[in-house]
Amino acid sequence: MRLFRSIPLITLFAFAALAQKDAPKAKNIKPGFNLFSKDQDVQMGREYASQVEQQMAVIKDEQINAFVRNIGERLAKSSLADKYPYTFKVVQEKSINAFALPGGPTFTHTGLITAADTEAQIAGVLAHEISHVALRHGTNQASKANLMQLPAVLGGAMLGNGGITGTLAQLGIGLGANSLIMKFSRNAESDADLLGVRIMSEAGYNPIGMAQFFEKLQAESGKSSRVQEFFASHPNPDNRVKKVQAEILLLPARQYQNDTADITRVKALIQGMPELPKPKPQPGQGQGQPQGGQGGQQGGVQPGGNPSNPSAARPSRGLREFQSRAVSFGYPDNWQVMGDQNAQEVMIASPSGIFANGAIGYGVIAGLHQSRNRPNLQNDTAELLRAFQQRDQGLRPGASKAFRLPSGSNAIATRLQGQSPFQNTNEAAVLVSVEHPAGLFYMLLIAPESDLGNAQPAFDQMIDSIRIPR
Repeated sequence: MRLFRSIPLITLFAFAALAQKDAPKAKNIKPGFNLFSKDQDVQMGREYASQVEQQMAVIKDEQINAFVRNIGERLAKSSLADKYPYTFKVVQEKSINAFALPGGPTFTHTGLITAADTEAQIAGVLAHEISHVALRHGTNQASKANLMQLPAVLGGAMLGNGGITGTLAQLGIGLGANSLIMKFSRNAESDADLLGVRIMSEAGYNPIGMAQFFEKLQAESGKSSRVQEFFASHPNPDNRVKKVQAEILLLPARQYQNDTADITRVKALIQGMPELPKPKPQPGQGQGQPQGGQGGQQGGVQPGGNPSNPSAARPSRGLREFQSRAVSFGYPDNWQVMGDQNAQEVMIASPSGIFANGAIGYGVIAGLHQSRNRPNLQNDTAELLRAFQQRDQGLRPGASKAFRLPSGSNAIATRLQGQSPFQNTNEAAVLVSVEHPAGLFYMLLIAPESDLGNAQPAFDQMIDSIRIPR
């Protein structure tokens, strides 16, 4: 009898296990591909923050600042915020918005504070902005859009020299209305919502406040011009409120702290403030335009490309060894490695092969391309080629050939042609993609077509020297 009585209990456990297996799971959210280091994010944010403070009316009232700062710092203590040096300031601006710069400087419009009903609603927006910083969305987008040019620029933009934003301005990256650093995709917005919900919960704020504020903005979006700026810089993902509410259901149960009376007092202080004069832009500093840096200077590497003389950039036959956790290979001993050797991508060239606008005319770009699914040499090579063509639409692929490296790894070589920054010649390039446990190791070898005969022996040596750790 005991055996029969135990059957329903066993069945119950079986159904419980099935239910747990099929239950919704929290999305794994992490930063994407990035050519910038975290230190460069921080330096960039500080330089851009200085520009913001020269262009917007920053509130000096300590009670208003302390109110927002206390909310922000409480959120920034979350392990999910990734320990950036966050700062929180308030600017006098009637539109409902807030924004965070790479590395942590965060600015809240007074219009957002007066539009919120609770501290949790303000915390929801700040947690969302902190999530953009932690997920490195700004520099991720800049990296994807400038894959060909950034390695040379970042390789020379040494920390401490001041002017990474001025260097980036050579590529058109700044704080303008359509800045890559500040205008995010719907997918990035959705991820920032979900991570923000988790940060709020860790900090003790009821994350339903985020959903409530988004509902309020959606209801007012057709009625108030104050809301338009928020949705212009924060594109609305599909079913945003429902996704936030669904994420809340996945959180562990917690006791959330009630609002203080501070929000009512702070809103009254803001509404009683006189109109502050906006700072006047400095000479030569347009609205939203980066400043700092010295045109063409890139810290430790000075671009020296002479449009009429590619011979100064030719590779030597002697090789040095490049070695990282992911790959090793030889490179010409008269060229320099620009970037961290364990970064996702590096540039290797002579300064004479790099031009002041960041274009590379003679050199190599090497990096890792992670597979979206199971690694497949042909499929991943096709995807990588599409990515390079999106970055440089003048690049034209030619014939491809599969071969085996001396080390035994399978590889594909694809001829490419484009416009060379050197005068009176096209650009000849070969993309070598090599099977790798993470997807692909790739090497894009670039030379002016008129000088390809001089480059070919060194390029062949580099290709033959590639070793993938097993």
